[in-house]
Amino acid sequence: MIRRLSLRLSLMALLALLGALMVSGNPASAESRVPFPRIPKALGATVHDGVAIRSEHMKRLFHQRDETMRQGIRPKDERLQGCLSCHAVKGEDGHAVNYEDPKHFCRVCHDYAAVKIDCFECHASTPDVEISAGGTQ
Repeated sequence: MIRRLSLRLSLMALLALLGALMVSGNPASAESRVPFPRIPKALGATVHDGVAIRSEHMKRLFHQRDETMRQGIRPKDERLQGCLSCHAVKGEDGHAVNYEDPKHFCRVCHDYAAVKIDCFECHASTPDVEISAGGTQ
């Protein structure tokens, strides 16, 4: 009888400990085991809503591509170089990294989502002008 009571108390203590660990946000909890990409911060002020860009950027890029290629509309504030000038990430040498580097702004999310990106087969993956500050992570 004492042995059975001791076993029950041990099991209850173990369950209580496991429950406490799950609720406390311990690294072993299910919530914290999910890795998320570390998105580098932009160098300038945010021009667009980040949440909307993350969810709709392909629609926007395709729409912009169609307007540019089929209608000749090239708004300066929607150029890919505009995105790259604020979202460039510096390498060890202080220069903007290109798309071949895993730290490249676009690659961070595309690698995380296992999505191939083909923009930089034709477009430059670094800004036209040298970046001045920040952009490292």
